Amino acid sequence: MKLRRPPPKTERESVVALIDVTFFLLIFFMMVGRLDATAPFAVLPPHGQTGKDLPGGGLTLSVAADGNLALDGAPLTAEALPAMIKQRLSATPDALVRINSDRTTPLRIILSLVNRLEDAGAKDVAIIVSPEVQ
Repeated sequence: MKLRRPPPKTERESVVALIDVTFFLLIFFMMVGRLDATAPFAVLPPHGQTGKDLPGGGLTLSVAADGNLALDGAPLTAEALPAMIKQRLSATPDALVRINSDRTTPLRIILSLVNRLEDAGAKDVAIIVSPEVQ
């Protein structure tokens, strides 16, 4: 008598692995996707220029870490700044005004100075930076 082996039962393939892959892909694309708001128009951010010499002449406004100001090496107060800038720019209205500040000076102080300089008639304002040392 010949005994036959029963045919092997084929197990159904599990879809659990496919569900896992789907969730991994979903999480991956959620993490790498851009979630910030985009502008409705093209925006090209400015490039910082380091390593280039600034043109000579013009005015240099120095800002200390505690907020003290000096214009071309002479100390002055924040209240006297607009009048002094107007006076100095009356001779050369297109002069470049450089802001040389301490690296720990808060940005709000620098931006406030830029607004004051523009209100006083400065057309070109440059913020002096130094390249990061690696």
